[in-house]
Amino acid sequence: MNNTELTLVALEEVFAICQLAATEEIPAWSQQNSSFISITRTAEELSIVCPESFVPDGIKAELGWKTLKVKGQLDFSLTGILSSIAEPLAKNGISIFAISSYDTDYVLVKQEDFNEAINILSNDFKIE
Repeated sequence: MNNTELTLVALEEVFAICQLAATEEIPAWSQQNSSFISITRTAEELSIVCPESFVPDGIKAELGWKTLKVKGQLDFSLTGILSSIAEPLAKNGISIFAISSYDTDYVLVKQEDFNEAINILSNDFKIE
């Protein structure tokens, strides 16, 4: 699969990347209905990515992220998809936060860099 066969879908919502203590319960505010929520627990932390409108005051959070989703289901044998998105953005000084699900990949970009990221990636990907 080459990049021109891949489509990136821009999600509408603005997201937050939150950090809670590893021992915290998954909070109810993070489990509302949304196009995208990611909850990851490690030995060191509980990370939650959700619409920033869900995040209550007092939560450690990095606000203002927009999300691109790789459209469709990706086979586990495919390689280099995230790097083909990350590399051109990195060359242009745009940082990403990447998350993969069973089916596909999601790339978060700061809201102020999002239009530039779309312009850069539209050279190699279809954008919806």
